[in-house]
Amino acid sequence: MPLYLALALGLLVLGWIAYRRWQKQQARTDLLAMPLSDDDRAIVADHVPLTRKLPADLRATFEGKINLFLDQVQFLGCNGLEVTREMRLSIAAQACLLVANSPAWYSHLTTILVYPGAFKSRQQRHSGYVVTEQEVVRTGESWSRGPVILSWQHSDQGARNDRDGHNVVIHEFAHQLDDLSGHTNGAPDLGNQSFADWARIFVDAYDRHAANVEARRRTAIDPYGAEGHEEFFAVAVEAFFETPDRLKHAEPQVYDQLVTYFRLDPSTWSAPAPRA
Repeated sequence: MPLYLALALGLLVLGWIAYRRWQKQQARTDLLAMPLSDDDRAIVADHVPLTRKLPADLRATFEGKINLFLDQVQFLGCNGLEVTREMRLSIAAQACLLVANSPAWYSHLTTILVYPGAFKSRQQRHSGYVVTEQEVVRTGESWSRGPVILSWQHSDQGARNDRDGHNVVIHEFAHQLDDLSGHTNGAPDLGNQSFADWARIFVDAYDRHAANVEARRRTAIDPYGAEGHEEFFAVAVEAFFETPDRLKHAEPQVYDQLVTYFRLDPSTWSAPAPRA
């Protein structure tokens, strides 16, 4: 092939790649700028009452991220479950609440599996060279770079009761954010936030929490957080959104770190905003 033809072909290929990238970015921009329909907004407000407390200046961004999430992620019903628009909106709204004012995004997530209720999962445990496998019952799972697996019964229940500190969707999507650093270890990608401060505060809080759980004392953070640093982060995020005043009183430094990370302060969210 003559050199000028090869150069022309190369330029065409590069131009096509650039166009496709622009097209994808434009579609993303359009979705982020798109408000929810009145019907969809009403569904979110009804199924996820916590979202009604979100400050008014964040609502447009929040709704745009829900649209982007729904465009990006495929929902698959399991065990005969038909995933409805209401289910998708509820799960998307809960997931997007975590990134309502944050540059973080679930970039690698493409699939969510939804079971009617709790589901069985195989879990491996390693002890030296010995690997054992057991079947456990779960309400949610988060895999590195997806998928996320959820029980709809528990996802809906957790969304509708926004004051008990338990929310399986928030929990599993906290793991998704944690994994953006490359490891699910309780330290998400912090950007310009001090990793040294985060590590010191969270490790100290985890040690206190584990000791309190072992001593059977009541804790502001779910006892499941004593299972490991990654679980402590996930349950702390549940408490941050659902019982912020309690978490702020019990672990003020943890709370402040989460305020900085999420760029949100749920302790200042008062009565729910009126429904549109």
